[in-house]
Amino acid sequence: MIARRLLAILAAVFCVAAAADPAERLPDPALEARARAVFTQIRCVVCQNESIDDSEADIARDLRQTIRRQIASGRSDAEVKDFLVRRYGEFILLQPRFSIENAALWLTPVLIALVGGVAFAARARRAPVENKGLTEEEEARLARLREV
Repeated sequence: MIARRLLAILAAVFCVAAAADPAERLPDPALEARARAVFTQIRCVVCQNESIDDSEADIARDLRQTIRRQIASGRSDAEVKDFLVRRYGEFILLQPRFSIENAALWLTPVLIALVGGVAFAARARRAPVENKGLTEEEEARLARLREV
């Protein structure tokens, strides 16, 4: 009997912890599930390496409410993400979309390394410069400098 009560209390505590504020939840479980799926794809702008689903920051709570309102108004997940990207920039997405700007950002270091490698290889393949020694005029000048 005591074990059942303890188990019921623990289950209630975990349910309350998982659902931040039941008043914030959408009444339709399907819409709430969609909203929670979007939460896991959106970055908390304060925590930066956490999704808004995991974050306790005030801005994360505001973003969750915004997403719930958007989904309740009938917008698709893609439309909700587009709205957030327009408002906060591409950084808001935990997995940024493929775009020319992102490709340039990721490929620029690779291109720099390739150009550097080609330049290094070209320089290494060049014939070494011969040391012809000093001319008679240069040796005479050197001798005069050593005398001083």
